[in-house]
Amino acid sequence: MALPMSRILVTGGAGFIGSHVADALIRRGHDVTVLDDLSGGYEDNVPSAATFVRGSIVDAPLVDRLCSEQRFDAIYHLAAYAAEGLSHFIKRFNYTNNVIGSVNLINAAVNTDVRTFVFTSSIAVYGASPELPMTEDTPLHPEDSYGIAKQAVELELRACHDLFGMDYVIFRPHNVYGPHQNIADRYRNVIGIFMNQILQGRPMTIFGDGTQTRAFSYIDSVAPLMAEAIDIPECRNQIFNVGADEPYSLNELAIRVARAMDVTPDVVHFPPRSEVQHAHSSHEKARRIFGARSLTTLDDGLGRMAAWVRAHGARSSTRFDGIEITRNLPSAWLA
Repeated sequence: MALPMSRILVTGGAGFIGSHVADALIRRGHDVTVLDDLSGGYEDNVPSAATFVRGSIVDAPLVDRLCSEQRFDAIYHLAAYAAEGLSHFIKRFNYTNNVIGSVNLINAAVNTDVRTFVFTSSIAVYGASPELPMTEDTPLHPEDSYGIAKQAVELELRACHDLFGMDYVIFRPHNVYGPHQNIADRYRNVIGIFMNQILQGRPMTIFGDGTQTRAFSYIDSVAPLMAEAIDIPECRNQIFNVGADEPYSLNELAIRVARAMDVTPDVVHFPPRSEVQHAHSSHEKARRIFGARSLTTLDDGLGRMAAWVRAHGARSSTRFDGIEITRNLPSAWLA
């Protein structure tokens, strides 16, 4: 049962996870404002019951004005450019958007007495951990600029709680997929990349031999828990891994995506790129606090996403405009 209605800001609410979280919050009776610059999302994703403000979290005066005028009870911060592999080569862009933008929100939250700041971090903060599955207590050794940025914001939120008393909840989701995903982004979200390639009659592309493993998480395993967090006192000032439990190799994933799209698997392997080989996490803590949930199986989730993708069609994929370092950039990303 939700607590009395709260006024909530959702950044990145026109994007994939953000739009689902905004919708889940509205269904729980909250008043939601979405802030998004539409750099990676679509206005059509924003729930009709939400108030939409187009703008960037990097725009500090806009963030300050919005928070001062609306006096939000909670902020859900999901705006980010979450391309782990590419982040090595766009460091200035990565830290500007994922650290400075986050700090703009944190400053405004403290100055306007926001009660709870819910932050979407990432499994990327763990890096190549020898401990599998990774728990919330696993030491953090991020290996890419994106993971470093996420860890920095996690540390900042803890410091703000200690000094200013602002509560936080941190979620570390991983490999989330489902409707509303931006399948045009060629640098992240492998399931969306595979499905977009299939729609275009192209082979699915894998960096390396495809033995890398991840646990692919359907959006229903993530968004509802995030929306509930502000209503559960035990969540305050806690960190939660959230997502699917069972890891699959990219080779196995390609077979299952092809099956969901009703095509014969056609895969091309590129030279390997710098990435963590195996990563999946434990969700025992989330189950203890939120209660046990039935998880959507990989095949069921792929089937649902495939239906959505077919209905919306292929999307053109373009090269990232603003590569800062080209040294060791995978050749496939130069094409």
